[in-house]
Amino acid sequence: MKSLKISLEMAQRVKEFVAITQACECEILLKSGKYVVDAKSILGIFSLDLSQPLTVEIYCDDCAEIVSKLEKFAA
Repeated sequence: MKSLKISLEMAQRVKEFVAITQACECEILLKSGKYVVDAKSILGIFSLDLSQPLTVEIYCDDCAEIVSKLEKFAA
């Protein structure tokens, strides 16, 4: 598992983030406080408090490629 902090304050960034995560076969979760949603679900993401940094958890053996794509969202 790989974990990183990101920021998704604008709707366009959420759309970009979901496009990247949906292209990956790994399980990817997004956490905000006590809430956890599927990072491939745009509706789930919009249910979170996007004004705060979020934690992405990637469950995959080889996640270097997805991590490099998600670095532009780093908080």
